[in-house]
Amino acid sequence: MSTTSRKITALIRWGISAWVFAAIATQIWSEVANDAFYPEKYFSYFTIQSSLINIVAFAVGGWLAWTRVQDTRLFTIVRVSVFSYAIVTGVVYNLLLRNIPSEGYEPPAWCNESTHVWVPIVIVLEWLFASGRIALRLRAMWWALLYPLAWVAFTVIRGMITGWWPYPFLEPDGPNGVGGVVAYIFGIAAFMAFNAFIALLIARVWARLRSQPLHP
Repeated sequence: MSTTSRKITALIRWGISAWVFAAIATQIWSEVANDAFYPEKYFSYFTIQSSLINIVAFAVGGWLAWTRVQDTRLFTIVRVSVFSYAIVTGVVYNLLLRNIPSEGYEPPAWCNESTHVWVPIVIVLEWLFASGRIALRLRAMWWALLYPLAWVAFTVIRGMITGWWPYPFLEPDGPNGVGGVVAYIFGIAAFMAFNAFIALLIARVWARLRSQPLHP
């Protein structure tokens, strides 16, 4: 593996981190300037939280790519999770949320399109072609569900207390009822696990092509 390819990977990761940071910072600044920023709601959205994860993960991942020949096991687990969240964010937004009217002020459109469409696409492409990945066993896909399940548990408990839900498909009093909410949660969780499985499978295929060992 060439040093040049790792340097390129580092620059791409830092670029992703800076892009997401710019989108989130612009969104917050815009909402604050228009008296429309409610942090207790803003930071409750899965897209926002996963975007913050992206900022940190790709900043750290850039440093790893710049200083190491291969990524670490911990970073690979995080990176697989980020891959899964990116796909879910893009699919759920474009299938279920895109045409839902917002509750008041809307920040610049490029921020929303970046975090829900273009950044997820770039994150998937980066995983496909980045150098220095390590191959983990497929059972590592279950790590990708820890944060989403914790987020769902917190969101449901908070929604039952406050009556506010970040997404319509989580509302038990909505048209789909409690059964619909449960179905969405299990369906999205299964989709996340599948995405993580695909990410790990991609890494294994590349490792086999390059005769690299499989990590535990």
